[in-house]
Amino acid sequence: MDVDPRLYENVAIQDNDIHNIVLSYLIHNCHKESVESFIACTGMKQPANYLEDMEQRKRIFHFALEGNALKAIELTEQLAEDILEKNKDLRFDLLSLHFVELVCARKCTEALEFAQNKLSPFGKEHKYMEKLEDFMALLAYKEPEKSPMFHLLSLEYRQQVADSLNRAILAHSNLPSFTPMEKLIQQTTAVRQCLSQEVGKDGLPPFSLKEFLKG
Repeated sequence: MDVDPRLYENVAIQDNDIHNIVLSYLIHNCHKESVESFIACTGMKQPANYLEDMEQRKRIFHFALEGNALKAIELTEQLAEDILEKNKDLRFDLLSLHFVELVCARKCTEALEFAQNKLSPFGKEHKYMEKLEDFMALLAYKEPEKSPMFHLLSLEYRQQVADSLNRAILAHSNLPSFTPMEKLIQQTTAVRQCLSQEVGKDGLPPFSLKEFLKG
């Protein structure tokens, strides 16, 4: 469903609002150099203490993204010990990343020992059982990247865990877990999907965010 551009083309949007949305996205995702360039180009006021916070989050984020989950856990606990204590799902995901790295390095004995010591306690809760079974199944394959659970070895999976960790750290610092840009896209998607469903009876295609962003 397409909305008539005449309904919104003349809606005034302040440059400062756009700048704040872009800046918050860059800071949220730890793009330090881009933040500095953007502030210099727009003349915006530099957020207080943002550099120190961003550097800490950036290091943790990249360790998680690279699969060095133990280092990411260590730095996170140095930053705020209770983050992972309060977020058991996230701790499980990070420990699982380390298990996957051991499997990929063909260190199966070490991976099994790590699973027994660090992952097996999660098996006491039903919600972790299926995930544990999937991870342990990787040990049965000579080439785990070709197994049915290959997605657990993917960059996309590490990105997902790293993003979750970044959001948890932001929330711990009483900062938004989602940027205004993400919220706008989420709200736009929800509204357009509802509108598409309303007129779907007339045969119009379902709303596609990808097509909408193409303009």
